[in-house]
Parts: sequence; structure tokens; C-alpha cells
Amino acid sequence: MAAGGSIDKDILSDETFDLLCGVCKHKGKNREAEEYCVECQDYYCLTCVKVHEDIPSLIGHKILGKGNFPSGSVKTPPGSNKTLTGAPIERCDRHSRNCIDMYCQNDDAVGCGTCMTVDHGLCQDIFYIPDFLKNNTSTTTTSDIQQKLKSVTKTLTEQHEKFQSEKQRLLKSRAETLVSVKKFRKEINDRLDELEKNTVDDIEDKYKALIHEMEEGMKQLEKNKANVSSTLGKLVPASKNAIQNFVTVKKAETAASKAAKSVQETKLQTSFKDVDFTADDKIPSFLAEINVLGKITERMSVDAECKSTVAVSKEEALLQAKGYKEYSVKVQSDENKCDIVSACTLEDGKIILSDYNNKKLKRLDSSTYSVIDYCDLPQIPWQICSTNKQEVAVCLPNQKEVHFISIGNRMTATNKITTDFGCFGLAYNNGNLYISDSSKSVYLYSVSGRKLKQFIKDESGQELFSNIYSLSVSKDGSKIFVTDWDNGLIILENSGEVVGKFHGSELAGAWSSYLTGRGSLLVCGRNSNNVLQFRLDGKLIGEVVKSDDESVWQKGICCDQQMSKIIIGRSDDRIKVYDLI
Repeated sequence: MAAGGSIDKDILSDETFDLLCGVCKHKGKNREAEEYCVECQDYYCLTCVKVHEDIPSLIGHKILGKGNFPSGSVKTPPGSNKTLTGAPIERCDRHSRNCIDMYCQNDDAVGCGTCMTVDHGLCQDIFYIPDFLKNNTSTTTTSDIQQKLKSVTKTLTEQHEKFQSEKQRLLKSRAETLVSVKKFRKEINDRLDELEKNTVDDIEDKYKALIHEMEEGMKQLEKNKANVSSTLGKLVPASKNAIQNFVTVKKAETAASKAAKSVQETKLQTSFKDVDFTADDKIPSFLAEINVLGKITERMSVDAECKSTVAVSKEEALLQAKGYKEYSVKVQSDENKCDIVSACTLEDGKIILSDYNNKKLKRLDSSTYSVIDYCDLPQIPWQICSTNKQEVAVCLPNQKEVHFISIGNRMTATNKITTDFGCFGLAYNNGNLYISDSSKSVYLYSVSGRKLKQFIKDESGQELFSNIYSLSVSKDGSKIFVTDWDNGLIILENSGEVVGKFHGSELAGAWSSYLTGRGSLLVCGRNSNNVLQFRLDGKLIGEVVKSDDESVWQKGICCDQQMSKIIIGRSDDRIKVYDLI
């Protein structure tokens, strides 16, 4: 349009520019951009940029000339080798008023000038990005980083799927664990029902005996009463027959005397007893001491990719035993030489020994290894195991019983279950007892005494065992470790499938075993007089302890909680305690 007789060339110009001034373009004008504002992210001609610089709120914005326009904003003619330098346009996440225009080559990190001052003050190689790119053309290309990001995205997706799968496994495991709690609660209820029935039966028997005694006394009194009544009826006024009168009176006196004597006897025999019930205060006291029904722990769930690494790092390291000390475990009431056939460690570090010859369980101080308490048993004991931090169970093979012993200030027998075989091997896991006889079978029992399962033959029908001495069960309950005098070490899945064996000359007379908690099993050989270390698949790692004293056999074995000591019970009044390194 004409304005004052002149023509606006900016509007009429058909000249083509690579970039137009944003303000002019908005007004319909065709002017080439000469400057670029980083903060406004727009282009300006020389006229408009002066207006931009006069606005107070825009003062301080970073203005770039044509040579520093953002990469790709200016087109180059086809076939041209000219490379246009870009400009920083992305804002800093931490300092929003600044652009990311600096690069630390030492840390391979970008940021604004403030970031470099704060985080990279000690770094030497810090560059302004446009200057760095002028001198370094061999930087990571877009295609390279795209490929890397795709690879990372794939890895993230796979890891997310693993987490999703693990979440589903945990949900299933939670359901199974809660079922176990319900199952254990039912066993407790069943046991309480059994205790209630036994208590009611005892009360009924006692009342029945007392009532029977009352009834017998009443019968005697009624008999004498009838005799007195009969005699009284025969008494008549004195007749003329003096002889008959005399006989009648004397018989009446005899009947009265017998009746009086009967009353006196019943008074002496019957003290009018009663039956009282006093609740066992150990039960509410024990319930008051606990907050949950059992031990709740987290365990490492190792996926398939990590199993081989764990096997190498945790299972294959041979324990090193150095010097040992001997400690006496004999007490004054012992009538025979000690014979420690089994040993176990409780959660709080207490050590319990099973003394076969003296029919005792003995508790040791975990620092001095001296006997601080003991419990007399009605018969010879065999293997012991921990059921919780305040209780152990012990086999009494001659009585065909498993006794439970509370570990309080004093060791006290609390309960027992009865088997139909001489029980020797004993282990506890997840509310169940694993019990073996002396030869052919391993059984799964509930703590209330119900037989749940029996392991006796393999899939081919062959007998699994010959002469069982002890049992161990993995923490997750998946494996049962059986030490067999004749057949060495036998490892079963909880389904009964044999998954491992060791029957080498290194282990003669397999006696007791101990799970280290670090992926290996210690087994004591009586005839070989040593302690061997095995992986959980039955592979021999090596010999940990070898005794040269052939006159004293090594039998019971356990370790302290820190796995810094190994305690070995023997057919002797003294135990050996080795340092582990």
C-alpha cells in the first residue's frame, strides 16, 4: 500500500530469506532475521532487536548473531560444505533462567554456567558447547544414541517384566504363607482341644471315683439302717418269756452297736473331698511373652541368572579352622562319662548339648562354654533341634517320644508327642517336625503329633536309608539332609526325590550335620573322626576339621551365630571349640 506517496518495500518484497523476523512476520512484513533471543526463542531483524533491548523485563536475555543460530534453523544450499554452528536453547532443569551451554569433559556432563561453578569447580576441562563443537567433530551421533536408548529401553522393559513377575510370585507366596499360618493355628486349636479333652477326662475320672466312694458309703449306711429298723420292729413289750426278752434286747444292742460303728467308720473313711482345677500358669505366661505365632524373616530369593554366582561366592568357600580349646561339660550329678551325641544353637546364641550317657540336656554359656543349666530326662536322648528361641525338642528313642523343653531361667519340660517307632533324627521347619527312625524312614509330623508324610523308598521302589543318625532341613524347607551311618549323606527334595548323595571314603560313620546358613552343610564323621563341608547339592567342598585322637569320637556339631566358632561334642567330658577364619 502507498503511504504518503511512498511504497513499503518490506511488504512488497518477494526476496526469499532463510529465516524471517518473528515480529515483522506477525505484521505481514518480509524481513530477514539477523538476531536470535535464546530466552524468547524467536528471531529478530536489526530494527526489532533494538526494541527488544529497550524493554526492561527483556534486558539480560542472551542474543545470538546469525553465525550462532540454533542448528538446523538456517538452510544451506544443496552441495554446500558449510556447517552452521548451533546455539544452546534448552533451559537448565535446576537454574531455569539459564540455558545448558557448558560441557565438562572430565565428568562427561552438560549444564549451565551455574552448574559448572557449583558441581564442577575442581574440574579442568570445561568448555562452552559451541566452542567445543567447533574443535571436536567426532562426538556421539544421533543414530548412536538412538540405538543406545533403544537398548536401554529394552533392558528397562525386561527388568520391569521381571519385577512384575516377582510381584506375582510374592503375591502367590504371601497367600501360601498365610495358609501356613492358618494351618499352624488349626494345629494349635487341635492341640488345645486335645488338652481340654484330657483335662476334662481327668476331672471326670476324679469325680467319678469320689462319687463312687459316696455311693458305697451310702449303701453301707442304708444296710445298717434297714437292720436297725428290723430289730426295732421285733422289740415288743416285755413278755412273760424272760429268756426271749433277754435275747431280743441283746440282739437289739448288737444292731445298735454295729450301726454306730458303721457311722463312725464312714466318718473316718470319707472326708468329703472335692476337685479343684488350677490353670497351668506357664501357658498364659508364654502367650504373654510372644507377639506372633512364629519367626518371621526375610530371605534372599535368588533368580536363575544369579544362582551360579551365589553358588561360587557362598557355597564353594571352604571354612578354615585354626586352633581349638577344650571345655569341660561335666556337672556334679553326672554319674557317667559325658557322651555328647547332638548339639544345636538357638537364635539368641545359646548352645544346647544332648548328653546320651547322663540322660541330660545341658545349656552352655556362649562366651565361656561352661554349663549354666541342665535338664534331667527320663530316658537317653538323641538328636536335639531348636523350635524357636525359647524352646528345643529332643528325641527319646527308647520311649518313642519327642519332648519339648522350654529354655527360660531354668530348662523345663513342657510337652511331648508320641511316635510308634524309636525316634533318632530330628529337625524343625515351618511348624513341622522331621523325625526319623533308626533305619528305614523319615517322617513329617505336625507339632501336635499328627503323622503327615513318610519317606521310605525312591521312585524305583528301592529303600532310601539304612542306618539314620541325624536330620537337617534347609531354611525354606525345600531340602532334607539325612546322615546315614552306612550310606553317608543323602539329600531329598521335600517331595521325597533324591537330589544329592555323598558316599565317599572321606566320610566314614556319618553322624550329625549342621547347616551354616551360608549355602553349605557341615557333616561330622565318627569313624573318619573329621568334619566335612558340602554344598547343598551334596558336592564335597573339603575337610574343615580332622582329629588325630582316635580314642575319642566326634559326634555332635554346631556353630555359633556369627560362624566364628565350631563346637564339637565328643564321647568325652570335654568339648572342642575351634576358631573359624
